[in-house]
Amino acid sequence: MVSRVRVWLNRTYAENVFFMDQLRRNPSDRAVEIHATHGDPDSPVLAAADTAELEPEGLSPAAYVEYALTQCERRGIDVFVPRLHQSAIVAHRADFEAAGTALLAPPPEAVAVFEDKVVAYQAVESIGVPVPPWWRARDADELLIAVEELERLGHRACFKPASGAGGVGFRMITREPFSLSQLKGFPSPKVPLDQVLESLRRAEEPVDWLVMPRLEQPEVSVDCLTGSDNRIRLAIGRTKHGRRRGFTLHERWLEPARRIAEGFGLHHLSNIQFRMLGDQPVLMDVNTRPAGGLHQLSLCGVNVPWAAVRLALGDDPGEIGPPFLGQDYTVVSAPRPLLPVTVPRQRTGPATVTGTLDALPPAPATTVEARAASGALQ
Repeated sequence: MVSRVRVWLNRTYAENVFFMDQLRRNPSDRAVEIHATHGDPDSPVLAAADTAELEPEGLSPAAYVEYALTQCERRGIDVFVPRLHQSAIVAHRADFEAAGTALLAPPPEAVAVFEDKVVAYQAVESIGVPVPPWWRARDADELLIAVEELERLGHRACFKPASGAGGVGFRMITREPFSLSQLKGFPSPKVPLDQVLESLRRAEEPVDWLVMPRLEQPEVSVDCLTGSDNRIRLAIGRTKHGRRRGFTLHERWLEPARRIAEGFGLHHLSNIQFRMLGDQPVLMDVNTRPAGGLHQLSLCGVNVPWAAVRLALGDDPGEIGPPFLGQDYTVVSAPRPLLPVTVPRQRTGPATVTGTLDALPPAPATTVEARAASGALQ
């Protein structure tokens, strides 16, 4: 009898409830039990898991590794998908393997390259992958130099943190003065240059920004599954153009993504994002973790989370090609269960786990992103 697989996701995105759904609905018909931890008791991933715990707050990366090892040993985790403190965790891969846990994450050398966007751009440029022009800005003078040079080249300048995930901290520079028009409608990511410069000159804490041109659509996110032999098992592009989304296997996107994933050893799941600079695709970002939208590839007839778990366990799925490309789609919100409000809340102060959330009952709902084609999870 084939044993069940025990998978742990730590402090992951709400949308990964769909990642969890796909693991349970795997084509191998293998029993999967999912453990989830989070710092937010209202995260829907806690309600979606078979067992769950609130994470301790305030742990250093080293202390979090000890916490994670304890979780793996106590819970009998077969595959750990780390998001929080990924860099520190993968540096202790041997310790997790000794505990019987496989890490679904790249090696520490690969994670280190892509923690800092400046280092990442330099690295991928060295292997011939196009990147946009960029400057690093740590103060007002450096920002102004970068903005003026970008404007001289005919670009609209924007900036974002040199390290970080998603669109957190992304802003577009404008020279228009702040006016009432900017208080109408929805908030905008545009910020007046003079206000940013003034804020930097008054700031007591340092900044570390990547300044670059505003890139154009479409945005293409290539989801890659790569073996420890540095060979791609799967690469499919997800296209985004406004509300419309779709899929692509065009080599203008897949070839540079393969070059990055294989060249830097981005083992297991990674997500490599491109946008347009003029008529040329250029690298925007590299994520050394599963993308929040990975489950959308189910519209192409593939279950990528399960293929990744198989690969982590040493059961190589071989090269995977989608049997078809799904039709264009959009994403909408849908309700998702939450744990009851009686769940013990995180305590402020010393870092301790305040409660274990096992045998999860039915609960109220929250809203997470769902696909319009809601029945297509594989």
